[in-house]
Amino acid sequence: MLNKLSAFIRSQGLITPADHVVCAVSGGADSVALLLGLYLLRDKLGITLSVAHFNHGLRGAESDRDQAFVRQLCSHYDLTLHLGSGQVVAGDKGLEAAARKARYGFFDTLPGKIATAHTADDNAETVLMHMIRGTGLKGLGGIAPCRGKIIRPMLSVTRQEVLCFLQEYHQDFVEDSTNQTDAFLRNRLRHHVMPLLQAENPSFSENVSEMALRLRQDEQLLSSLTEGPLPDVPALRKMEPGLRSRYLSGFLEQCGVKEPGTAHIRQAEQLVFSKRPSARAGFPNNVTICRNYDRLEKLMPAAALAPQVLQCPGVVTVPEANVRIICTASRESVLQWDRFTVCASGPVVVRGRMPQDTIRLQGGNKSLKELFIDKKIPAAKRVQIPVIADDHGVLAVYGIGANLDRISGPGVPVEIRFEKL
Repeated sequence: MLNKLSAFIRSQGLITPADHVVCAVSGGADSVALLLGLYLLRDKLGITLSVAHFNHGLRGAESDRDQAFVRQLCSHYDLTLHLGSGQVVAGDKGLEAAARKARYGFFDTLPGKIATAHTADDNAETVLMHMIRGTGLKGLGGIAPCRGKIIRPMLSVTRQEVLCFLQEYHQDFVEDSTNQTDAFLRNRLRHHVMPLLQAENPSFSENVSEMALRLRQDEQLLSSLTEGPLPDVPALRKMEPGLRSRYLSGFLEQCGVKEPGTAHIRQAEQLVFSKRPSARAGFPNNVTICRNYDRLEKLMPAAALAPQVLQCPGVVTVPEANVRIICTASRESVLQWDRFTVCASGPVVVRGRMPQDTIRLQGGNKSLKELFIDKKIPAAKRVQIPVIADDHGVLAVYGIGANLDRISGPGVPVEIRFEKL
């Protein structure tokens, strides 16, 4: 096992001389074997070695037993121990995911590199779990040998090799009673599926772990082809499906969708091919992706403009639209897009669009909703376009111009002027 451990560390560049490596030890066979292996290789690797243990407190006296065992182990090998603990509460993804989040949160507070004891069997089980849930090339890549400060030096070592190694060095370990239950998917695969696959090929775990490593390298190469901004919708439609799904997967990750699956990519493709230019779809983590005609964008909810009274003379500033709106008494009849005379009746206000709003332009009368759609104004931005109105309706719209029905007639003539901030 030591030869495999050393070779994998070297081939993956996981450790360099003078590194401080913190070995995460639960007290189980895998983590104890990793600690012993790194301890025996520490001079060859040129590392400083210490130990981390996180007590989840989920198994009562058994959890305390594990902590005491790891403490005794560190004392025996004269290694510094970093202890962490926390109250773990099951979240949306279950107790196992919550415990993992708490544990890795503790690891983030520690110095150096954190070595975890994931084996080839763990990697094979992870690949099977991803296949069951639906995955692509990234999921088939299994467990990463290195992610940030986390390193996994034992991915080429099988669980059987771990047990033989511990037996050879007469090293004890503790058993986690929850590993014997079928409450978790990983346990069910370990107890019932893996033995059948290993009966067909005793090297199944090693083969899958090696395959995962090769696929992970392929994934990295292919991902480099889709670096840069997301292409527009027409370009995405013309792409080969494999390339398009890669672009969409990367885009979803940037928007906050963690580990996008097949269903998420299919949902994003439906937006690409939708006949609705303002289609939208919801994704995990409260992410909403919308079509803004030829672009896919993450929807950033915008609040509608709060109404402001526009005095005459007076000024209203609308930072959301980057504009200043100025009202003065009219001295002459003016009709330009950014300066015009309208006849106001009652108080003049600057506000966002309302459902009943209409305006007459050169082409005829239209609702503001229809007008914004015709001008391809993204739906998320429409609520922040200033509308100047009085008691009888719309006087003008920023970026559009004056309502031709209100440039004459009853009311007080006023001049409205738009200025960029």
